[in-house]
Amino acid sequence: MKEIILVKNGELALKGLNRSSFEDKLVKNIKHKISDLGDFEFTKSQSTIMVEPLDDDIDLDEAADRISRVFGIAAFSRACECEKDFDDIKVKACEYLFDELSEAETFKVEAKRSDKKFPMKSPEISRELGGYILSKFKNLKVDVHNPDIIVTVEVREKYAFVRGNNIKGAGGMPTGTNGRAAVLISGGIDSPVAAYMMAKRGIELCAVHFASPPYTSELAEMKVMDLLKKVARYSGVITTYVVPFTELQEAIRDYCLEEYFTIIMRRLMMKLSQKVAEMQNCTALITGESVGQVASQTMYALACTDCAASMPIFRPCIGMDKEEIIAISRKIDTFDISIQPYEDCCTVFTPKHPKTRPHLDDVIKAEQKIPELDAMLQRAFDNVKKVIIK
Repeated sequence: MKEIILVKNGELALKGLNRSSFEDKLVKNIKHKISDLGDFEFTKSQSTIMVEPLDDDIDLDEAADRISRVFGIAAFSRACECEKDFDDIKVKACEYLFDELSEAETFKVEAKRSDKKFPMKSPEISRELGGYILSKFKNLKVDVHNPDIIVTVEVREKYAFVRGNNIKGAGGMPTGTNGRAAVLISGGIDSPVAAYMMAKRGIELCAVHFASPPYTSELAEMKVMDLLKKVARYSGVITTYVVPFTELQEAIRDYCLEEYFTIIMRRLMMKLSQKVAEMQNCTALITGESVGQVASQTMYALACTDCAASMPIFRPCIGMDKEEIIAISRKIDTFDISIQPYEDCCTVFTPKHPKTRPHLDDVIKAEQKIPELDAMLQRAFDNVKKVIIK
């Protein structure tokens, strides 16, 4: 019995004349995700992408698992290929969905007849197949409003397909359809969630991480790479730049007022991240900040931070509380890594009484007390380490 995967795109149906280019990108992303599993044929038809394995030994379970994490897919399902003959359809429907139909209490049948030459109309297919299923499964009753399983028959030009319930996809837009952005990634809970959320909107990611040895350890850096690997399962390859930040943090400690430590540190991070972003042809920065979560994330502090960069700064977590962010981190499997006790440079030289309502002029004056700041920023940029996360 030959199986295929039927992929339903969601928002792409609203793209009008640009729709085909978005669908082509989605197909390319799916191909990239499953290319090492074997050869597949891809067919686009009526907001559906048919993914057909060309080898009998392809692991379709693994293919479906990977497809579930491709952005741009509203839903997908595994389906059984049938001859365009009702006798073949009804027999294979019961065989292919035997386990689901045996465990369910209620069901309904839906039919979609794209090929108008097929002798039975959609209501007739639904009625006859429903009666046949009832005769084979005594545990079942019909429920057209809230069934346990929906048996769907699609009659297309070449074949007919039978499938059970749809599986929810990752949603969003295909990665790479909305440009590139650089995410400032720490070892915390928020920034991996922010990266995931912007990738879901079609943005291709690169990442910037700041390391301050000996104040931060190699384990902290490994933790960040593990977080990015989890995000990359959805976003695809993430080119990551590790920026040496020790000299700059020590300079902030030595020359600036303690109450401005965190704000100035964030401003310097923005300046360096923008240099990396420009090198990577990115047009925006991404952070995991949420209003009021910590002292450096008040509206006043964020305004001072923003002025250090000329690029747009996306903050998808800005209006979320911690529990909402944690829920997403659990969904994408980053939470348990984020809470590992390896501190990042954001916790180095933390002031006891940070300024929560800073004025930009005061922050700039404090920042300008650092001697040879531009030279230090350039040294940090010149010594970045590049890591490819797949």
